[in-house]
Amino acid sequence: MNRLTTAWGTHDLTRFPEDPRDQLRAWDAADAYLLRHLAETGALPGTGDGALVVALDRWGALTTALAAHRPVQISDSHLARSATRANLARAGLGDPEAAGVRLLTTRDTPPERIDVLLVRVPKSLALLEDQLHRLAPALHSGTLVVGTGMVKEIHTSTLRLFERIVGPTRTSLAEQKARLIHATVARRDRPAPSPWPLRYELPDGIGPMSGRTVTNHAGIFCADRLDVGTRFFLGQLPVPAGPARVVDLGCGNGVVGTAVARTSPEAEIVFVDESHQAVASAEQTFRDNAPDPERGTFLVTDGLDDPAAVADSSVDLVLTNPPFHSHQAVTDATARRMFAGARRVLRPGGELWVVANRHLGHHRQLRRLFGNCATAASDPKFVVLRAVKG
Repeated sequence: MNRLTTAWGTHDLTRFPEDPRDQLRAWDAADAYLLRHLAETGALPGTGDGALVVALDRWGALTTALAAHRPVQISDSHLARSATRANLARAGLGDPEAAGVRLLTTRDTPPERIDVLLVRVPKSLALLEDQLHRLAPALHSGTLVVGTGMVKEIHTSTLRLFERIVGPTRTSLAEQKARLIHATVARRDRPAPSPWPLRYELPDGIGPMSGRTVTNHAGIFCADRLDVGTRFFLGQLPVPAGPARVVDLGCGNGVVGTAVARTSPEAEIVFVDESHQAVASAEQTFRDNAPDPERGTFLVTDGLDDPAAVADSSVDLVLTNPPFHSHQAVTDATARRMFAGARRVLRPGGELWVVANRHLGHHRQLRRLFGNCATAASDPKFVVLRAVKG
């Protein structure tokens, strides 16, 4: 737990799920810089009839600090929304809606009028572009627009997006390696349309998805191309027999689970991701390519931690390409939770298949958890690991 002191109070904040071993903070200098700027300029008390929107708040630090101003948070991340709820509860606001705080996803309809727009610059430039396009119609000449991020996260391309979609843009001086982005709304009669979602045709030579079209909403991993790890995985996938239940864990655009559906038409495929953008992508990819589009289930949740989402011992096969970053930080915490969740939901004899960079050493964690781990395939960069639940 880490403490953030602002003009609106002091808050104990955590990431989600809370893990005492996790030394990563739930806020950083960019969050603190933006909050300090708002307090010093006195911008928020002058808001009118429109909403105060906090877009892409990472762990709810901004939303929690500004809760008295009844913000609308817009987030793609199930984990970020869960962290926000926990941090608001810790601040004495058990029910966000009752406290006037609205938690929306990037797939929800945004407010019709926005008087203040605060943007935490995301790792994905595409997600920033998509969300600025979605929010721009609600902005007006009096809207205060301020972005924030660490210096290493704000590039010329970031500023060009604000300039093109919102209006004239400038940056602040850096403080503690963080910067602010100030944009002035310029009304445009016919704003350029958003390029998202992006659809592209997969290459040949990758098995049952060769030449098929996939849908990619902004912000998912490798949204504009098939990443090399998934391409390698597609050539090694097992073919479950009969009405097996298969989980595509961390599904992204759903290409892996959809490939299994095409080789095993009796299988039920469960697509799981903590990103709303990813699950929307997977659902469209599956609907467009699966032999039976009704045999797919789509869940936005924290991996396989929730028994209410996927029951214990109910799955025959879990397939995953786990991430090893949390925003800018390198960590194996997400992969560890994914592996533990997979073991919980697998039936005895059920299998977990993992593709990963060889250097990550996931085989050690899998042996500790499952008591076994075999290499199903490898090349100089990637390895496919197979663990069986006893």
